[in-house]
Amino acid sequence: MNRKTKKRFFQGDFGETNVNGVDPFVIKEGNFKFGQLKDDSYYTDWTEHSFISGNQHKEIVGRTFNLKKLLPIKIFITFFILVLAGRTAWLQVARGAHYSGLAEGNRLRVENIEPKRGIIYDVNDVPLVSNTANFVLFLRPIDLPQDELDRDELLRYLSRVIDGLPEVSGNSTDASLNLVIDGPSFPLMKETLAKVKLRSLEAYQPLFIKDNIEYDQAMRLILERDSLPGVIIETKIRREYAYTASGPDGSSSNLSSLAHILGYTGKITDEALKRLGPQYSLVDYVGKTGLEYSWESELKGLNGSKNIEVDALGRRKKIVSEKEPVAGYNLKLSLNIELQRQAEIITKNWLEKTKTDRASVIVMNPNNGQIMALVSLPAYDNNLFAKGISQEDYDKFLNNKNNPLFNRSISGEMPSGSTIKPVIAAAALQENIITENTSFLSNGGLRISQWFFPDWKAGGHGMTNVRKALAESVNTFFYYIGGGYQDFVGLGLDNLVKYMRLFGLGEKTGIDLPGEASGFVPTKEWKEETKNETWYIGDTYHISIGQGDILTTPLQVANFTAAVANGGTLYKPTLVSALLDEKNQLFKNIEPSIIRQNFVDAYNLQVVREGMRQTITSGSARSLSSLPVTSAGKTGTAQWSSKKANHAWFTGFAPYEKPEIVITVLVEEGAEGSTVAAPIAREIMQWYFTNR
Repeated sequence: MNRKTKKRFFQGDFGETNVNGVDPFVIKEGNFKFGQLKDDSYYTDWTEHSFISGNQHKEIVGRTFNLKKLLPIKIFITFFILVLAGRTAWLQVARGAHYSGLAEGNRLRVENIEPKRGIIYDVNDVPLVSNTANFVLFLRPIDLPQDELDRDELLRYLSRVIDGLPEVSGNSTDASLNLVIDGPSFPLMKETLAKVKLRSLEAYQPLFIKDNIEYDQAMRLILERDSLPGVIIETKIRREYAYTASGPDGSSSNLSSLAHILGYTGKITDEALKRLGPQYSLVDYVGKTGLEYSWESELKGLNGSKNIEVDALGRRKKIVSEKEPVAGYNLKLSLNIELQRQAEIITKNWLEKTKTDRASVIVMNPNNGQIMALVSLPAYDNNLFAKGISQEDYDKFLNNKNNPLFNRSISGEMPSGSTIKPVIAAAALQENIITENTSFLSNGGLRISQWFFPDWKAGGHGMTNVRKALAESVNTFFYYIGGGYQDFVGLGLDNLVKYMRLFGLGEKTGIDLPGEASGFVPTKEWKEETKNETWYIGDTYHISIGQGDILTTPLQVANFTAAVANGGTLYKPTLVSALLDEKNQLFKNIEPSIIRQNFVDAYNLQVVREGMRQTITSGSARSLSSLPVTSAGKTGTAQWSSKKANHAWFTGFAPYEKPEIVITVLVEEGAEGSTVAAPIAREIMQWYFTNR
């Protein structure tokens, strides 16, 4: 700007103003009024918002804003801060412990230490099982490589090791070698991992991959553990059963029947995990059947634990703390292993002679309910299941018509045949339906209208009292006392059902084995509701001789025979007689458990025992008269099919004067109790009383 312009600027716009030494931006009062406000202040047109007070001669310079436009921004900022503060409080206070645990879990891992599983001994302290190492592979998804290619490479390597495949060079182009890289375990591992979100809480849980890994393979993985993130090799306990060895076809050793008693262990299921509680984890092995199942909590013991510090890849760094496990209790059984062996050998020999396949033998102490031998044939090798049975072998078991996995001694339900007659006789004596001297004429059977109910002996047995009826198994006598005939009033259905239940029929005995059946005692109401049929006198006659719809297990027959032998006490059968500690010192005796007693007078039971004694001396089981001790018993022949042979029964006890053992034998489709079941019982008792 030149001098002339400046002069015009100051003079033309502000009037006469001296520019020499005077600040041109100082505003003075003058005769120029550009616009007067109502408060007598003035503004100029070259400033944006300058006010001149007419009264106080002050200058005020400021800048105006629309405050209403700031309100939404303030609300948004306040809301954002509140949300942020609330979320922070939620994470740190409400969920602080949870996320602190997760964070700590990335550094510390708690691993259970499996206790030593208890050993099972027979009555003479012979060990029936042993513990061996079982190497098990697990994967912890959270620790696996995040990159899918790296993860697959790790899985392929694991597959080659545990499947025993040869090493393959990385540059091989042979198609067959490429197939080898993907061993059979690789797709299984992929499938297992696909079920879990790799970055979820579930991913912290180990996933089972394979058990019973060979020692060399397991050692290799253990040595390489630090370079295998997410790979866990656990050393678990596997059971070995020394006396059982049989195939899926039913061929077996002379102690394969122990499998039904001992059972086996296997990997825990989700259902078992819920049932057994927090002492167990997904990596545990538990009893599946037999005593291993029934006494699981005593056999297992108490877990120990280790707190292990790990790095970001899940690799172990050091053990922070450790708690020792407590070993499980050892079980001492009432079972005599040599008696079990002889019972199995003798029974197998008779099955071969009679060309039959299925049988059951129970030897029991009548004075406390303890089981001394329990044979169910055919049997199986429980080592096959403990080691992990193949699908092919398992299918063979399932397809075997004789069902070797089935414990017919406690679960088989069959008509009792004449073995039930001691129960019916005791009931009739107790209810004063008869006395020990009451007699009926047996001339071949009873006829009611067009129905005929035969005796097994053509022409009958002549005049028969209760002792003779038991000794010769006279059906006519039991038709009378069970259902009545003409003007003689028998027990009737209600009393029959009452005493059958008192002697333990129609309910489980409570033996310490899983899978026991309850049998069945029919009633009038059951038949009307189930079959939509009326109950007839013939139905009463049938159950009075152990036929019709009545079903019993061999164990139930043995148990009511024991009650007759001991004078009227029905015990709960048991196999375990004591719990021992790790050093085999007595921890606890398993005391006999009484179900009921004194429900039949002692003298009435004595009359029944006398009739069972005559079965040996002059009746249907005279083959037992050669024993070195006195005995008593009852044979039975149970019809169950119009196309197949009858079931053969025998139940008895010895010595007669002071019973030590009860023995019950069932040969399915064995035809006659006197020709196959009684001889088996005779040979077993012969061995026992000669070698005990």
